[in-house]
Amino acid sequence: MAVELQPFSWQRMIEAVQAVRDRALRATAALEKAGIPYAVAGGNAVAAWVARVDRAAVRNTQDVDILVRRSDLPAVQTALEAVGFLRASVMDVECFIDGPQGSPRDAIHLLFANEKVRESYPLPTADVTERVAADDYSIVSLEALVRMKLNSNRDKDRTHLRDMLSLGLIDASWLPRLIPEHAARLQQLIDDPEG
Repeated sequence: MAVELQPFSWQRMIEAVQAVRDRALRATAALEKAGIPYAVAGGNAVAAWVARVDRAAVRNTQDVDILVRRSDLPAVQTALEAVGFLRASVMDVECFIDGPQGSPRDAIHLLFANEKVRESYPLPTADVTERVAADDYSIVSLEALVRMKLNSNRDKDRTHLRDMLSLGLIDASWLPRLIPEHAARLQQLIDDPEG
């Protein structure tokens, strides 16, 4: 099946990036207003950390990952639905789609604090207390973000870690503070950045 291509447009690209930012701002403002502890994680947290060193190295992401406590899920749902998001569960991931025409691809995806995303992961996610203030919202701390990226170890996680290594946000001095499995993964990226 052939895909129908839209005409090339810088404006469409800019709008796509802005839409992700707007979703993040709307969701985090709703959580803050409701007094719900949270931390933005995933690609948006990586982008915030990378931008502190070199904004030209920032990668765009299509969704927004937010770390919350499972016990806060009813309050999270109330807060996010009040600003137009609709709760959904897609492939065992709790998410909030941006209105009736929204897509799970560009939704708010929830990560639950102190829980394993997959049983095979060596460690659970961070806690919402492991956060720092960024310009517009709270993000997971660099240490928590690195742990979570090493834990998931997907291709995009390794790419994010390579970006952080190339900018000096992390380096070999981190190895002793990691569990052995994570240390081995980071060492492999240090030894073979292109691999």
